[in-house]
Amino acid sequence: MALEKITRVAGRAVHVPGNDIDTDRIIPARFMKCVTFDGLGEYLFYDVRRNADGSEKAHPLNEARFKGASILLSGVNFGCGSSREHAPQALQKFGIRAVIAEGFAEIFFGNCVTLGMPCVTASREDILRIAGAVESDPGTEVSIDIAGQSVSFAGRIAKVSIRESARDALVNGRWDPIGELIDGAGDAAKVAKGLRYMVA
Repeated sequence: MALEKITRVAGRAVHVPGNDIDTDRIIPARFMKCVTFDGLGEYLFYDVRRNADGSEKAHPLNEARFKGASILLSGVNFGCGSSREHAPQALQKFGIRAVIAEGFAEIFFGNCVTLGMPCVTASREDILRIAGAVESDPGTEVSIDIAGQSVSFAGRIAKVSIRESARDALVNGRWDPIGELIDGAGDAAKVAKGLRYMVA
């Protein structure tokens, strides 16, 4: 089954401000004792969204006006700290389809790309402009053009960037190495049959 070519991601956005938001804040370690990643979205940003008794704290992701937002805006070095794959999984299971930030931690970025979840960088000024438009009207559509490396919102366009290898993988449907291996299993078997040192 061919992978989806991800050339554009559009939806409503939510701003979660802050620099150096680490993976333990994105998904606390105690919620990582799971067999599958299903259900991790419930625990996204749990300790900054919930009190000890489970009641809600003031947090953008708890605001009804941002319910259903699929693009997350943030600051510098997003996803730093532990390399846990659970962090991008929690974001995706919550409904986040792309992240726009000033910068990303390397391993987090790679884990997002292999989920087909683009992470694009933008200047602080442009992120604040997008956040301002969304704050004024939470229904504002934010559209990220992965191929063209731009973002449009409220009649405006700003530049975003993404590493070329990741951009190429996303727009050409080559973002999941495991998926590619599975798709190519038949070809691999044919090649293996032609190798003298392979045991049948």
